[in-house]
Amino acid sequence: MRSSHKARHSFVDGVTRQFQLVLRCAASYRNPVFAIVCMSVLVLLSGCEKKEAPPPPGPPEVLVAPVAEQNVPIFQEWVAQLTGPVNADITPKVEGYLLKQHYQNGFFVKKGQLLFELDPRQYQAGVDHANATLARTQAEVERYQNDVTRDTPLAAQNAIPQKQLDNDVASLNAAKAQILADKAALQNAELNLAWTKIYSPIDGIAGDAKSQIGDLVGTSTKMVTISQVNPIWTNFNISEKDYLGIAPQISQFLRSGKPGHTPVLYIQANNEDYPRTGRVIQVNRQVTAGTGTIQVTAEFPNPDAILRPGGFGRVRIQTGDNQNALLVPQPAVIEVQSLYQVIVVSPDNKATFRPVKVGDRVGTNWIITEGLKPGEKVVVEGILKIQQAAAAAPQLMKAGGIPVSPKPYVAEASAAGSN
Repeated sequence: MRSSHKARHSFVDGVTRQFQLVLRCAASYRNPVFAIVCMSVLVLLSGCEKKEAPPPPGPPEVLVAPVAEQNVPIFQEWVAQLTGPVNADITPKVEGYLLKQHYQNGFFVKKGQLLFELDPRQYQAGVDHANATLARTQAEVERYQNDVTRDTPLAAQNAIPQKQLDNDVASLNAAKAQILADKAALQNAELNLAWTKIYSPIDGIAGDAKSQIGDLVGTSTKMVTISQVNPIWTNFNISEKDYLGIAPQISQFLRSGKPGHTPVLYIQANNEDYPRTGRVIQVNRQVTAGTGTIQVTAEFPNPDAILRPGGFGRVRIQTGDNQNALLVPQPAVIEVQSLYQVIVVSPDNKATFRPVKVGDRVGTNWIITEGLKPGEKVVVEGILKIQQAAAAAPQLMKAGGIPVSPKPYVAEASAAGSN
């Protein structure tokens, strides 16, 4: 280093002396053109100074994370569709003209709440007629009873034929039987009159009315559907293979007759988790021949009616545990044409590429099933630097790897959690 400084100083001193000489020559000749030529020569001479080569760059700085080993719960997801536990189709029990609608479409209704009202006049007339018939029969019973009371002692004294008394008794019994029939007819007429008012059989949400005021409706008319939404059910189909994996738990559930205790998570159509957990309440009796799946039903609390029948989403259930799983941050995994690799940093800070096999993603991490060992360090940030260095100097990879300057990788706080 000192010799280079001395050489530079001697070169500068020589150029300075040459410059002074040129100036004296130019002054002696007093020629401006000659002075310019001398200055150009001097500039060329000053550019001949040798420049030092820049120092070689240091190893690239990268962020590395150790391969973590921990137990990871195994989750499975299935497409699911929401349905109400009860979806009541409201149809009238009698025929009549619709006079009034007492609820608002799409709103909550309570069990026993009046929904529709039909024209009751013909059914009120039926009740009046049944009452009149019953009253007439009751009068006949009273008359026949009087005949029996009067003719009984007379028949005992042979004042009248016994046959007359027998006819009186038969007429009285027939009239009494007719009272029972008339009472049944009256009850039926009262039912028909009561059925002109249509009430909700359940608590739920009433849909749009299919019948309008003034329509003639009958026993085949579907006027509206009311769905129970709290709780709400979701049906999903699992493969026979998945079913066999959890068959022991299902058998225990069937033997006990109680809903399962394994929590069920519901992911809505907007990929947001529903805040309340559910539970499995039933499993269908058979595997569907065409699809090889079996239907499972889970129940979710739904007090705010956020979930509606007919909606689609996904259910997620923990089906097991992955013991001693190896985890690396997802950015550390390089995917190229469905092949995966990571960059491993050796104890002597040399980076090499290594192929791996991956499993499920867990939060911000990725399970590595093959290719890594616990405690090894992988590059999370700075992968591009190593790729560029490997392309520029492939001999380094053959010599043991790309030298790097590793720094610890710190995951963001919001990245905690799992899927």
